[in-house]
Amino acid sequence: MNNINFFTDYLLASLRLSVPLAFAALGGLWSERSGVLNIGLEGMLLAGAFASAAGAFFSGNVWVGMLLAIAVGGIVGILHAYLCVTLRVDQLVSGLAINLTVAGLTSFWSRILFNSGQAQTLPSINTIGIPFLQDIPIIGFLIFKQDPLVYLLFLLVPLSTYLLFRTSLGLSLRAVGEYPRAADTAGVSVALVRYIAVTLSGCLAALGGAYLSLVHVKFFVEDMSAGKGFIALAALIFGRWHPVSTVLACLLFGATEALQLRIQAFNLNIPYQFLVMLPYIIALLALVGLAGKSTPPAALGIPYIPESRDN
Repeated sequence: MNNINFFTDYLLASLRLSVPLAFAALGGLWSERSGVLNIGLEGMLLAGAFASAAGAFFSGNVWVGMLLAIAVGGIVGILHAYLCVTLRVDQLVSGLAINLTVAGLTSFWSRILFNSGQAQTLPSINTIGIPFLQDIPIIGFLIFKQDPLVYLLFLLVPLSTYLLFRTSLGLSLRAVGEYPRAADTAGVSVALVRYIAVTLSGCLAALGGAYLSLVHVKFFVEDMSAGKGFIALAALIFGRWHPVSTVLACLLFGATEALQLRIQAFNLNIPYQFLVMLPYIIALLALVGLAGKSTPPAALGIPYIPESRDN
C-alpha cells in the first residue's frame, strides 16, 4: 500500500509540475506556428504569476487574479507582436528583452506591493471531483479530482489540435507560419494572424504562471518561473510543434523534476546541485536532437515584408 501511495503521489507531483510548462508550451506553439519565435515565454509566465498573485492578494478573489493574469499576459503578447510584426525587430532580441524587463518589473513591484517581496496567504483554488470517476484507483485521483485549470488544460490539448489541423483558421495560421507570401496572396492578413497568435500565446503562458502562484506553491516570490519558460520551449521542439506530443514532452520534464525532488528526500550521497540540473539536462538532450530531427515552421523567426501593390 505504501508503494501505491508513493507512486500515486509521484504521478500527482509530476502532473502539477507539468501544468505550468504545458500552458507555456501551448502558448509558444500558437506563436511559433504563425512564424513568430517566442523566447519571451519565460517573461510571459512570470508576468502571469505576478499579476495573478497581486490580483488575488488585494481582491481576495482568485478569479480576479486569474483574469488579471490573462490580461497582463495578453498585453505582453501584444508588445512582442508589435516589436516583431510591426517594427520587425529581431524576434530573439525582442523575446530576451521581454524576459529581462518582466523580471525587473516584477521584482520591483513585488517589493513595493508585498512584504519582503513575497505575496503569501493567497486564496486557493479548490479541486473539483467528478462523481464516481474520482473513485477509480490512481487514475481517478490523478485525472478526475483536479482544479479547474488542470481540466482547462485537458480541454485545450484536443481543442488546439482540432483548431490547428481541422479548421480554416488553423490552415491560415499554419500557412502564415510556413508560406506567408502565399497566404498574403490568398487574402490572409499575415500581420493580423500573427498578432492574434502571439497575443493568445501570452494569455496561455500567463495562465501557466497563474497556476504556479495560485495552485502549485500558493505564493509569489521573485523570479519564481525559474527557467520554466525555456523548458517549455524545449518541450515545444521535443514535441515537434504538435499540441499532443508537446504536452507529453512537458509531462516528461515534469516527471523528471518530481523525480529529482524525491531523490533528494532519500538523502542519498549525491550533491543536490546535480539533481537540480536533471530537468535542464533532459531539456538540453531534447534540444540537441534526442527526439530526432525537428523541423520548425519554415518562416519561423523571419519577419514578413509585404510586397508593394502600388503597381
